[in-house]
Amino acid sequence: MKNIATLTQEAISLLKSLIETPSFSSEEDQTALLIENWFNQNEIPFQRENNNVWAFNKYFDENKPTLLLNSHHDTVRPNQAYTNDPFKAIEKDGKLFGLGSNDAGGCLVSLLATFVHFYENQNLSHNIVIVASAEEESSGKNGLNSVLKHLPELDCAIVGEPTLMQLAVAEKGLLVLDVKVKGTASHAAHQNDDNSLYKSIPVMEWFKNYKFDKISDVLGPVKMTVTQINAGKQHNVVPSECDLVVDIRVTDRYSNTEILEVVKANVNAEVTPRSMHLNASSIPVAHGLVQAGIALGRTTYGSPTLSDQSVLSCQSLKLGPGETLRSHSADEFIFVNEIEEGVDLYIKILTDFFKL
Repeated sequence: MKNIATLTQEAISLLKSLIETPSFSSEEDQTALLIENWFNQNEIPFQRENNNVWAFNKYFDENKPTLLLNSHHDTVRPNQAYTNDPFKAIEKDGKLFGLGSNDAGGCLVSLLATFVHFYENQNLSHNIVIVASAEEESSGKNGLNSVLKHLPELDCAIVGEPTLMQLAVAEKGLLVLDVKVKGTASHAAHQNDDNSLYKSIPVMEWFKNYKFDKISDVLGPVKMTVTQINAGKQHNVVPSECDLVVDIRVTDRYSNTEILEVVKANVNAEVTPRSMHLNASSIPVAHGLVQAGIALGRTTYGSPTLSDQSVLSCQSLKLGPGETLRSHSADEFIFVNEIEEGVDLYIKILTDFFKL
């Protein structure tokens, strides 16, 4: 078995290769090959579908519960404020720069190293499956959600996203609504009491002011925001329709279906959800994974950002090296020692968890 220091250095080298290989959502085929090579070099059988790559621990036992380790290898496109080459892995002053270094390459390679560490252990209390997933940034149809049908029932999961290795025990879900307010088209010079723009005002006021009763202990209240409005094509025509887009961040106290029912019952408009599967997620503080992290001095919190947790039905913990505020930023970076800490803490948390 390789020692942890060797695994960590190999993980950092893999991250540099991932940075220098473009992998926008739905275009991750080359980074998937790099991950295949990682498994081959460690003599670990793997499976691949589209650009998702996954593997099981050597002594998988169908009578044991299964733990999922997951992070993604796709990236957003670099923004125009970059001063570095986003596809060049630059190591400087303890930082490793490059697109995807923080979100979520550092998490992925740390989890891969952790998986290798436990791969040949015969006495684990849980099976381990690791999935290096695609299309996380775009919530695409060929991401982690498409792989779940190939996996056994999952008991719990660690999803690698940058949390400074603190314990995100809950994550808000996302519900995006297209809201169409209908009225009557007319010439602007004539009286019209069925103006779709005016009728949209109380609809927007409702989204602004409505408060859902149940407040999450970790995530706080549900948050609804009107983010787009579109109506009319010329100055002298009252439009027959006014289209709104509403962004709703859902807590673990509600399902997306429950939120949608409340909206439809209160809004005088046509309401169409863009998707229903990006649900909120959580894990009890009493869960063994969380308790193992707390015992190592980690703190718990609720995350407002979306991840592949949203497609999981099992209890899941968001945890990883790096900092979420660096994600999607210009000249993205991760500290090298954050990766070192990530591998160390992942292994320690799982070691304690497997003892329970």
